[in-house]
Amino acid sequence: METLIIHTPYIQLNSALKLLGWVESGSMANEIIDFELVKVNGQVELRKRNKIYPEMVIEFEGQKAKVVSES
Repeated sequence: METLIIHTPYIQLNSALKLLGWVESGSMANEIIDFELVKVNGQVELRKRNKIYPEMVIEFEGQKAKVVSES
């Protein structure tokens, strides 16, 4: 499982996907979310700008990343 370190209280889901390098662009992130290919904490997530907080887990195509706070 990867770790995504954030320096703010939360990150938007589509931005997290780009930061992880799982997609090449924001529009690609939005597209895979629309196609129900992304899960947050084990549940399919359809909100592109869903706030992702530390301790949440993002999944896409067999990849997983846990979000952690910088501190």
